[in-house]
Amino acid sequence: MQSLNLSHKFNLLLLSIILIISINGCGPRKPSPTARTPEVAVITIKKEIVVISTELPGRTSAYLTAEVRPQIGGIIQKRIFEEGAEVRTGDLLYQIDPAPYQAIYDKSKAEFEMAEARIVPIKYKFERNKTLIKTHSISQQDFEISEADLYTAQADIQAAKAAVEIAKINLDYTNLKAPITGRIGRSDVTVGALVTMNNPTPLATIQQINPIFVDVVQSSADLLHFKQDIAEGFIKKLDEKKLKAKLFFEDGSLYPLEGEMKFRDISVDQGTGSFIMRIVFPNSEYALLPGMYVRVMIEIGTVENAILVPHQSVSRDMKGLPIAFVVDSSDKVEERSLVIDRSMGDKWLVKEGLKTGDRLIMEGFQRMRPGNIVKVVDFKPSAAKNGAEVDQNISSDNKKK
Repeated sequence: MQSLNLSHKFNLLLLSIILIISINGCGPRKPSPTARTPEVAVITIKKEIVVISTELPGRTSAYLTAEVRPQIGGIIQKRIFEEGAEVRTGDLLYQIDPAPYQAIYDKSKAEFEMAEARIVPIKYKFERNKTLIKTHSISQQDFEISEADLYTAQADIQAAKAAVEIAKINLDYTNLKAPITGRIGRSDVTVGALVTMNNPTPLATIQQINPIFVDVVQSSADLLHFKQDIAEGFIKKLDEKKLKAKLFFEDGSLYPLEGEMKFRDISVDQGTGSFIMRIVFPNSEYALLPGMYVRVMIEIGTVENAILVPHQSVSRDMKGLPIAFVVDSSDKVEERSLVIDRSMGDKWLVKEGLKTGDRLIMEGFQRMRPGNIVKVVDFKPSAAKNGAEVDQNISSDNKKK
């Protein structure tokens, strides 16, 4: 009897639950809240004139280099210069022992004087025979012998004179002088050292480094790309003789003086696919030394109707191609495929895909899709602290307004 009462109570409870669910299901439904229109921050595309430049690695090299080498052999008696000092053309650098060369010079000079003395009677005899031959007082053979003796004596004088000149040159070579103006390096010989005419190493090296050369390396592919832009009329080429170049040291600091293009190499290195461009920089303070690694920025052309867009506004599609999103006149999001020429600082130089007046989306990518209607606000660079807070900052800026 008790089990029947429990079963009856359970059935009543189940029926009550079903009735409550049915009553609630038949009641009026509350309307769902409307979806919020996503907000995006945009900038308006404007054309501008920009200067196209390229940054290239390079090495400094001396404007002139001269190795000091002996042209005769002997013992170094003196070293006149200070290592690392500035020397000028004609300054005495080394003194080789001149004694043996002085003796040879004196001997040659004496032989020259003897040759001049020997010709005097020979010349008188020839002049006398020249008169006698007219009256047939001497034979033709005697006249010809006197004439030959005169020519021989004259040749002996010329040989003796040449020997004097050679001896004088060798004597002068005992004074090793600076062939160019510049800074001289360390000396590879000391006083008392024996040097020879074919010395395997230079005694010292002089380098002129004001001005100084900077040899930069550019790839042939970059050159072809640049020429294509010029052919298409996208870039206006500058006169190479007026190209300006800025130099940056290895630590990134800027060299205060500008350089000028000297020449562009006419051949491409087969191993690297690059070629050399030589630029001349003034270097009166000797801040640049030969062999330094530097980077050079060269202005190569201008784009008169350039479109520059920030890096953050450009993304990539599934194929890795650059795309951007713009808001059309009806506030709908539109996807654009871009053709990018190069990066310039924190911006892309766009060749195709955008035009003046386009409203380019900078922030709010997470909440929009192509074809969506969006609410447009002006982009404020200072509003974004990092990529994760972009949307939150846009909303907070709108509340402040």
